Amino acid sequence: MGKLLENLRWKCMWTSHLGCVKGCLEHLGVEMSDARLFGLTGHAFILNVHETVCPSGPTAWNTETLSRLGKNAGYAEEVITAVKADRDFERKQELAWDTVKAALDAGVPCYGWELFIPEFYVIYGYDDRGYFFSGPKCDDGKGPKPWREVGDTQIGCLEMYTVRRCDPAELKTAVKETLEFAVEHARNPKKWIYPGYRAGLEGYDNWIRALGNATADGWGTAYNAAVWGECRSFAHAFLREAAEKFSGQVVAHFYKAAGHYKAVAENLKRVADAFPFFTMKPEYMEDEKRRRAAVDALQAARKAEAAGLGLLERLAKEL
Repeated sequence: MGKLLENLRWKCMWTSHLGCVKGCLEHLGVEMSDARLFGLTGHAFILNVHETVCPSGPTAWNTETLSRLGKNAGYAEEVITAVKADRDFERKQELAWDTVKAALDAGVPCYGWELFIPEFYVIYGYDDRGYFFSGPKCDDGKGPKPWREVGDTQIGCLEMYTVRRCDPAELKTAVKETLEFAVEHARNPKKWIYPGYRAGLEGYDNWIRALGNATADGWGTAYNAAVWGECRSFAHAFLREAAEKFSGQVVAHFYKAAGHYKAVAENLKRVADAFPFFTMKPEYMEDEKRRRAAVDALQAARKAEAAGLGLLERLAKEL
């Protein structure tokens, strides 16, 4: 028993969730720029930061809207979720196993959470023991991962996704809905933001405060800077792409918003340069001058983000 989709792998990105989606879309032959994927799902505009800048920030929020907005972009996901404390957790594990096997047998790509480290992984095959997967720290593939072990971790979350093509929404509708989501998410609704984390401008405040009082996690600072910087780079590119698709007064507003998000991306890169993920050293967090430089960059990013969010809200109303 088994199946391997040999040409299915993730696309290496800091944002592993969308790196997996992108790999699935490439397998399906769906042509879409990275900026369009990040933009139409809304992820380009997300920022979620724990009060101690824990590395979990980029993934520890309710991401269900990404799947809903994904339909606008041209793909539909079937999602199976559970937490380890659920009474039917083992049944959900089995349901996920059966669903993924059936999907792969039909040539449908899949991905899931924490098949290795706490990140998302494309699932490109299975045998009688478990899943074969590709993602962070195993670009070329790894496995099998026993299917009963998925979700049975300290974090204790089971998330499995199948990805199929669907007809995309009309562009104006898709862009309007993603901008509405971006603005709403930044207001920290409880349905999406978990305790201890803050989104949008308040997320910057968490980050600035933690660096200022030396409670920020070093690896978390490096990782958050890399992920959110990647997102804002794609926000800039997406808004410029959108400007070219529309006409009238909104065009100038798209370009102006793009400029603000370019500034955000540039300042988050300054943070990433101060706290480089792959060469991070614990003593960097003890360097007050380094932390001060990062705080200055975050304050500049926050100012540009505030201006950008104001324009996103305006654009959502104008479309």
